[in-house]
Amino acid sequence: MHDMKTFTLAEAEAMLPRIRDELLAMREHKRQLDAIREDIAALARRATGNGHAHPAGGAERERLRAQSLVDMLNEGLARISALGVEVKGIDEGLVDWPHERDGHVVYLCWRLGEENIAWWHEIEAGFAGRQPLE
Repeated sequence: MHDMKTFTLAEAEAMLPRIRDELLAMREHKRQLDAIREDIAALARRATGNGHAHPAGGAERERLRAQSLVDMLNEGLARISALGVEVKGIDEGLVDWPHERDGHVVYLCWRLGEENIAWWHEIEAGFAGRQPLE
């Protein structure tokens, strides 16, 4: 457990602009992906509902766009993970940095919309266990 890279508060804060940009892009990709999935489900319902097969072109295009968005999401996640930072929620824009505090590893916790990193939590505690940094 202790071989994971840890970050000082200053190091984590310095990464915020880049992390923020990645998360905003990922959130937009996910929003588009959710919309496409709705469209695909609606097309499938219509196709099975009346017994007539619809031209597959539209659905195939949607599937290809969905796959491209999934790829972009995964690339964003990979870029953030490669930095040693953990994405805990794309919709919430929730991110944790491993951080040494009082001799053990905890997470510095930040969420999109917060001005800076002001919270930490024990690794097992998760977002609900957030405590303010002194």
